[in-house]
Amino acid sequence: MREKLKLIIGCLGIILICSFVEHQSLDASSTIKKPEPKLVNIVNFIRLLEPRDPKITQDVLYQTVVKQVAIMKKYKLGGTFLLQYDALMDSRYQKLLKSLPKGTFEIGAWWELPQPLIEKAGLPWRGRFPWDWHADIGFSTGYTPAEREKIVDVYMADFKSIFGYYPKSVGSWFIDTHTLNYLYDKYKIVASSNCKDQYGTDGYTLWGGYWNQAYYPSRLNSYMPAQHAEKQLPVPIFRMLGSDPIRQYDTGLGSSRQGVITLEPVYPKAGGDSTWVHWFFNEFVNGESMAFNYTQAGQENSFTWDAMAKGFAIQMPLIARLRDEGKIRVETLEASGNWFRKTFKTTPATSFTVKHDLPGEDRKTVWFNSRFYRLNLLWENGSLRIRDIHLFDERFPSVYTTQKATSNECSFFTLPVVDGYLWSNKQGPLAGLRFKAVVNGKEDILQGSDPIISNPEPGKLHVSWPLTTVKGVLEMEIDEKKVKIEVKGDNLPKWELSFDAYKTNELPFKRINSNRLDCEFEGMNYSVKADRGTFSPSADKGHFTMIPTQNVLLLDLSNSN
Repeated sequence: MREKLKLIIGCLGIILICSFVEHQSLDASSTIKKPEPKLVNIVNFIRLLEPRDPKITQDVLYQTVVKQVAIMKKYKLGGTFLLQYDALMDSRYQKLLKSLPKGTFEIGAWWELPQPLIEKAGLPWRGRFPWDWHADIGFSTGYTPAEREKIVDVYMADFKSIFGYYPKSVGSWFIDTHTLNYLYDKYKIVASSNCKDQYGTDGYTLWGGYWNQAYYPSRLNSYMPAQHAEKQLPVPIFRMLGSDPIRQYDTGLGSSRQGVITLEPVYPKAGGDSTWVHWFFNEFVNGESMAFNYTQAGQENSFTWDAMAKGFAIQMPLIARLRDEGKIRVETLEASGNWFRKTFKTTPATSFTVKHDLPGEDRKTVWFNSRFYRLNLLWENGSLRIRDIHLFDERFPSVYTTQKATSNECSFFTLPVVDGYLWSNKQGPLAGLRFKAVVNGKEDILQGSDPIISNPEPGKLHVSWPLTTVKGVLEMEIDEKKVKIEVKGDNLPKWELSFDAYKTNELPFKRINSNRLDCEFEGMNYSVKADRGTFSPSADKGHFTMIPTQNVLLLDLSNSN
């Protein structure tokens, strides 16, 4: 009897210990930060013809897509093909794309509007060619809201008659909000895409938006992230092309148009260069990205296979290897859209971080995005500049939501606070916020060594920058609404954050109060608050300094009233 009692007590002890260990394990796992996914969409969009070059025939364009399919199959990579309407109606493309395995490949819509689509919708064609890339002709912005709905209905009906379903992804360089709302409300698309941020390239400007990654747009403005679920269109828009996080922003400084430094395989100094491509993906995979990281690979067929073959041969095996190593997830645009909608009720906070530059260069950067603002930090020559801050406001409408474009160019903006590109000039200081201190009786720029960037908890980014001009460290806590900046150390000098700009006539600052910047841009009023620290206007028009309180600045960038 005594032996049985010992056995029962022993078993109960084992059960209690196992239960305790399991409970402790569950508790521990709940606090461990899960690795954020790195998503890659291979998106190739297809046009039937290219009127700008007689050597680029319809057969050249078709064979380009055939080669894209072949190299993707070679490396067992799936992806998305988006069809412009004239290509949709071509039997060769129909046969080729229908032969692709479903689930691995996705067929969607590319929203540039050629002559056959416009005329089938009962509208007159105003273009110079059967496909015209001008914003008031070849894009939905060139038509009234009622006309846009007719165009959508024609495309969708013909797509379904060919493939048996409606497309789930619709991409373009830009799509107006009315069209996107209609595509979702009536046809239930799950994902869209638009161009990277750029200024004036091809006549299209998208400037100040959610940098890279993806966002839920406002129902009033397809380029503007929404702040509240009830005001957003629940279709994530993914930013295309894979911008160089350091160099793309400043390229073309002082001119009316930017160049292109992206993952697109046709560019010999970027997506077509092995060193650049391997650098880009190394930072993409290893840099802190918070909720997730994203890039789009692939190319439109208009560039032709001869121009893109080298870049594809560099990128596709690398993407396949990273996938096989479990470092990235390669999927269709539709799959990414579905994942985003299931994972995020509102636009998440994300970052794209570069800790190591290209060989021979030594810049580092962080792009932080939330549904309230974006922020860019750039380290160069041992100093730190806040290069860009733009606020987001779902109440800020796009003119193209209700009106037609009246020129061959289109522009989409958010609300600027710091613009290191548009407010700069090659002849003057680059615009931005710089950290300054009085050391040995002389004001100077704070210098430091390599920053340490981490994501200590969901939605928060931590930057720790060891200083070399003084004995201390500059730390930044960045979340979706606020930025806290603190300098820690012994015997610290007085420091400040100083705003400089060259083009002072373009600044949005209306009033510089001690605890608030009041701004106005295109009729929209907005503000930045200092919860800790103060703003102090400078003698130069529109310039100011931010002075910390007990070595702390706390900025509210949520544009709350």
